[in-house]
Amino acid sequence: MTEGNFVDYVKIYITSGKGGKGSTHLHREKFIEKGGPDGGDGGRGGHVYIKGNKSLWTLFHLKFVKHMRGGHGGDGGSSRSTGHDGEDKMVEVPLGTVVKDIETGEILFEITEHGEQKIIAQGGKGGLGNWHFRSSTNQTPRYSQPGMPSTEIDVILELKVLADVGLVGFPNAGKSTLLSVLTSAKPKIADYAFTTLKPNLGIVAYREFQSFVIADIPGIIEGAAEGKGLGHYFLRHIERNSTLLFLVPADAKDIKKEYEILLDELRRYNPEMLDKDRLLVISKCDMLDDELKTELNSQLKKEIKGVPFLFISSVAQQGLTELKDKLWQMLNVEDDKKENSHNI
Repeated sequence: MTEGNFVDYVKIYITSGKGGKGSTHLHREKFIEKGGPDGGDGGRGGHVYIKGNKSLWTLFHLKFVKHMRGGHGGDGGSSRSTGHDGEDKMVEVPLGTVVKDIETGEILFEITEHGEQKIIAQGGKGGLGNWHFRSSTNQTPRYSQPGMPSTEIDVILELKVLADVGLVGFPNAGKSTLLSVLTSAKPKIADYAFTTLKPNLGIVAYREFQSFVIADIPGIIEGAAEGKGLGHYFLRHIERNSTLLFLVPADAKDIKKEYEILLDELRRYNPEMLDKDRLLVISKCDMLDDELKTELNSQLKKEIKGVPFLFISSVAQQGLTELKDKLWQMLNVEDDKKENSHNI
């Protein structure tokens, strides 16, 4: 998927179909005098649904869709004929899509499962024909109900990437390079800040044909939670990751400080992110000799408590097997926790 094809935010004006009106027809037939009312009901207007599709990874297919309209219901006819129902419309979205009302800012619902569908705009109910209004005192009603009007709503579809592992780091930390060597993804890589302008997804192949999904989130800078740089726009993608991989280069002036700044940005954006499993990875370690690596290892053990860390080099292919083993172990522990909580 090319960078320009990754769309994670669209606005759509949605209108359901209006209900058809009921008929006021009176029965007419040879040799039958005063046949009475036989007007049929109007058909209902078409609903508009939002449906999850696991084959989609982006909202690109909706980028140029500004309006989505359900079909109108048909009017009732004679002989108690009911009008046809309006055509339903289905808006397919990738898993992890949040639907918001633009006017109120309220989150209406989110789609997280394949095949899950919810009505975003309900079609208008069809009106009743005059057949329903006959009575002993009103044997020839000459009126019927109009159909109910359509429903209109302006919505935002916002994609929060569903990935097992999220890469978190400053620009030029080496996230895109790591993604390119762990997976078959081909992110744009260059030696300047903010090379990654859109999240990139890749599937990491593991032992015995198993795999997990890893996402490269655009670089976060200090103040991202307040809207600085690009990171604030993409922090929402990290909310869906079960494990966060913090990537800090070995040539950073202060590894502990960089890690704490990244952690603080996540905390200010959403404190619940600190509950996720964390792994600190020191990249670009091919520039360190064994003595420096040993010294750095001792320093990090003292400064950073309770968070596992690894040394890797994406370019030199060092430590990548250990990294995949560690991530797989962390993801499986997370699954075991969920399974145990369900059993309880």
